[in-house]
Amino acid sequence: MSELVNIPVLVTGAGGFIASHLVERLVSEGARVRAFVRYTARSDIGYLRLAPPDVLSKIDFVFGDLRDENAVADAMRGIDIVFHLGALIAIPYSYLHPREVVETNVIGTLNVLMAARAHKTSRVIHTSTSEVYGTALRVPIDEEHPLQGQSPYSASKIGADKLVESFVRSFEVPAVTIRPFNTYGPRQSARAVIPTIISQALTRDEIYLGDLTPTRDFTYVADTADGFVRAALADSVIGETINLGNDREISVGELAQLIIQLVGRPVELKTDPARVRPSASEVRRLHADNRKAKAKLGWSPRTSFDEGLAKTIDWIRAHPEFFAPERYTV
Repeated sequence: MSELVNIPVLVTGAGGFIASHLVERLVSEGARVRAFVRYTARSDIGYLRLAPPDVLSKIDFVFGDLRDENAVADAMRGIDIVFHLGALIAIPYSYLHPREVVETNVIGTLNVLMAARAHKTSRVIHTSTSEVYGTALRVPIDEEHPLQGQSPYSASKIGADKLVESFVRSFEVPAVTIRPFNTYGPRQSARAVIPTIISQALTRDEIYLGDLTPTRDFTYVADTADGFVRAALADSVIGETINLGNDREISVGELAQLIIQLVGRPVELKTDPARVRPSASEVRRLHADNRKAKAKLGWSPRTSFDEGLAKTIDWIRAHPEFFAPERYTV
């Protein structure tokens, strides 16, 4: 029997890529799931619309905006565990609209922490990102690596992470920070590199990318979701920051060649100057040290890279309507 059976939990950003997989996992564990989704006039629930009907019927949807203190406080009333994944995550978008990114990611996190303090929430699992490390100064990157704000997005997440740290220290809010490296899998949008490569490789004779030399450390989405669940249940993790990564790095160029091989079509790689990030902002190297996750959470990635890529390719092939490979998606 899962320790989450009948436990009321809230997932912010529930319609997003990782969060939608986490919601399904929590439902399967028997938790009473409330999904906080950003309001639109269409009542759009994001990728959760792809969940099976029997899963959807068990979710309590709440619409609002993380920047609205009252909306967040109301959504968290009666909740034991909060999985805070809501954020604006696109780095190129943060170049265009840094204020919106900061307000959502920093003020939104502040609102979650204030509500957790007021409601005496049992645990907050806050989502960080490997982008806060910037270009690796040493590898593998452990949780003590210096933080570097190399984009408005990464700076906003550093701010959010430090707010969580301050609320743990100042007010004893029981929070743990999970820091995923590059998660991939079904439902990820073309704003991320793997869907960008796959959607072009399936439909075009040329793949347009930015810089091919940076390296990233990829984890399949089901494994990332598993890390969040473990963080909700583990002992002695309050106040900790824990990486979720594969301890394996691959360059964008090598990644593209691997995907081309798996897709099985001859495709040429080309550089699109519009996709190249400012040189001082581009994170050149990410390689996770995941020993703390193994020790504290009993977590390690279970899905091989080839297996995860194959599943992602199959999903994108089956859902072409989510992608516009002829266009650069910011």
